[in-house]
Formats: sequence, structure tokens, C-alpha cells
Amino acid sequence: MTIADDLVAEIFGQDKALPGILSKAIKQKLGMSIGQFSEKSGVPASTLYKILSGERDPNLRTFRRILTTIKEIEGAETNKEQKFIAIVGTRGVLDEIEQPTIFAGKEAVDIKEYAVTSIEEAIIAAIKAERDGASALVCAPIASPTVEKIVNIPVVTIRPISSVRRAIELAVKKIS
Repeated sequence: MTIADDLVAEIFGQDKALPGILSKAIKQKLGMSIGQFSEKSGVPASTLYKILSGERDPNLRTFRRILTTIKEIEGAETNKEQKFIAIVGTRGVLDEIEQPTIFAGKEAVDIKEYAVTSIEEAIIAAIKAERDGASALVCAPIASPTVEKIVNIPVVTIRPISSVRRAIELAVKKIS
């Protein structure tokens, strides 16, 4: 349940007082000051302070603006939290990934794995990853040209230089 849903449920369903619930939602759950919330919502700070002190009840229009702003803030935070890079590859490739999160400077980016066994599955997985909200996609060279034409997120191609060298050396040993 979202903060806005909780707010409405507590006020109307459990008959709790608006000032305490709204104050907790803004200050604790959203981590904002009343002034910051006022700027985002367009509701004057003086009006918010009167509502939070119990001196005044909001009219329906003001209450809608408050709820809409809470939902917008929650949506922005959810999108930030869900930032991830999709890795589309065979189980062997995915097993080489040691960390579920990569740090780029101060920003942490999660990695989400999509195991596939064919080019067709790679294309389907790429589309699914984009729908899941991936910020970028990493896949094999055999699939990346096709995937780049289908998805609208950056596609990076895996360049397995060391494993290619090892495979060539193994092939040389086998024919010697």
C-alpha cells in the first residue's frame, strides 16, 4: 500500500485525526519539511500549518492536491529505487556475475539477470527487461544488433575477450 493509500485508510477507515497522520506522512515517510511539501503541492505553507495544527480542515480541492502530491513524490522515489541494468545471457554467463549491485561513483545500480538459451529467448527477455523498468541492457554480440532495434534503452554488447582466447587455446590443444 502507498503512503497516500495509508493516509486515506487511516483517516476514513480508522477514523484517525488528519493532523497527526498527515504530519507523519510528510515529515517521516516522505522525509520533507512542510515548506518543501508546500512548494511541491502548491498548497500555501500557512494552510498546511493550520491543517496540521487542527485549526482548520482542508476543503476537498486542497485534500486532493495533498494526495496527488504525495502520490507524485512516491512515484518519483519508486522510479529511483528501481533503477537496474538487465543482463541477458546464458546461465554460464550469468553465473560469472559476482555482485548484485554495481557502484558508479556514488550511485548504486542493481543488476537483474535474465537467463536465456536461444536468440529468440534473448529478444523476448530484452523486451521483458525494458517493460520491467531496466535503465540499460547488456547482452551477447549475437543478439545485440536485433535487440537494439527493438528496445528504447541503451544496449551494451558483451565483449568476452579473455574467454575467446581461452577457447582458441583449448581448440589448438585439441587439434594438436
